[in-house]
Amino acid sequence: MRFFAALLLWLLTTIALAAAVPTVWAQTHIVGEDGYAALAASAARDGRLQEAMAAELTTQVVSLGADNGYSLNPDLVRRVADSYTRNSGFPGQFAQANRIAHRWMFTGAVPSGNSTDEWLIDVAPMLSDPSFSATLGTLDLQIPPTLTVPITVDSPELQPGKLRALATWGPWVSIGAAVVTGMFGLLTLAAARSRGKALTALGVSALLVGAAGWAAIEVGGRFVDAGLDRTTGNIRTVAEVMVASAEASLHQWLNYTLIAGGALVLLGVTAAVLGSVLRGPDRA
Repeated sequence: MRFFAALLLWLLTTIALAAAVPTVWAQTHIVGEDGYAALAASAARDGRLQEAMAAELTTQVVSLGADNGYSLNPDLVRRVADSYTRNSGFPGQFAQANRIAHRWMFTGAVPSGNSTDEWLIDVAPMLSDPSFSATLGTLDLQIPPTLTVPITVDSPELQPGKLRALATWGPWVSIGAAVVTGMFGLLTLAAARSRGKALTALGVSALLVGAAGWAAIEVGGRFVDAGLDRTTGNIRTVAEVMVASAEASLHQWLNYTLIAGGALVLLGVTAAVLGSVLRGPDRA
């Protein structure tokens, strides 16, 4: 009876861990605004994203100049943009610009002047960088407080605040999943006759969850591609790099899970062997 109780608790621990790892990761890096901004800053160090943003900023500056009666040299503006996106301050400003996109999706906050349901990124903070303002200052061209660029095309499926429920309940769900996983793990250890074998089993759980997570990312790739199809132009490249950065982060968490699983297996095997030796051949 004790064996079946331990087996059931082990299964519940494995299921809880499979839910906890992606849930806590998502809350940390996607649902939480600060975590999303940090993810954007990390992606902004990628050369492909820097080139795409330089091209998009060039387009916006030339368009802004045309709207104010100036004919700007696109090559000159592009050189300024390239220099800006490669400097050390760009990742932080790119992260700040992405906060408006995060708030649009997770809180429903809509930038002033946005009359559509498009998902937007605010590039005004980047264009306000001294490298741009010094160039534009000779033209007396002022950057507006907000200058938004669509991330996606208009879609009835994308509405402001679409993920508000995740922002509200995400922290509680992630904490609950972690607590439940820990509780079931401790109960598994308490119910098992051999602590060493129980530790080994919990290590196997972590190995299974880590491997399953890697497989799930591969399978989910086509759904990610479908989402990227909603974006166009330079922003498509930016979105691809952001997704790749998120996948790399999740892969890292899964690797930690695999490492923890391997460590638990080794610890469990060692504890089981030592326990058998200490009990002696007559009590083994």
